[in-house]
Amino acid sequence: QSHVVESGGGLVQPGGSLRLSCAASGFTLDDYAIGWFRQAPGKGREAVLCISSRGGITTYADSVKGRFTLSRDIGKSTVYLLMNSLKPEDTAVYYCTASRNLFPDFCTVAPPNRPWDYWGQGTQVTVSS
Repeated sequence: QSHVVESGGGLVQPGGSLRLSCAASGFTLDDYAIGWFRQAPGKGREAVLCISSRGGITTYADSVKGRFTLSRDIGKSTVYLLMNSLKPEDTAVYYCTASRNLFPDFCTVAPPNRPWDYWGQGTQVTVSS
């Protein structure tokens, strides 16, 4: 059964960095837009970032601007969420999502709460000293 899976979560000190990975099983991510969401304890799900199949990046959460970004490794069919200058308020379960779409501006035009083809199980990120 096709699915996406996140990895790379863990415990990191404030100010530190972490790289999360989103990989596909049963298909390749080349023609997919990839979104990242997070959910902190006791809070609702928040859209964080999105990268279109053509590499256009949209940041949804103002709190991560200038600190988080995305990159694609086409050969590995993997998308990375690069998180720098981490803060305790970044503590959350992080989820990647995938939607098959070739439109370069998909992440900008489509609302983040649109239906996605795949959701991962999530990976825990804890920022604490």
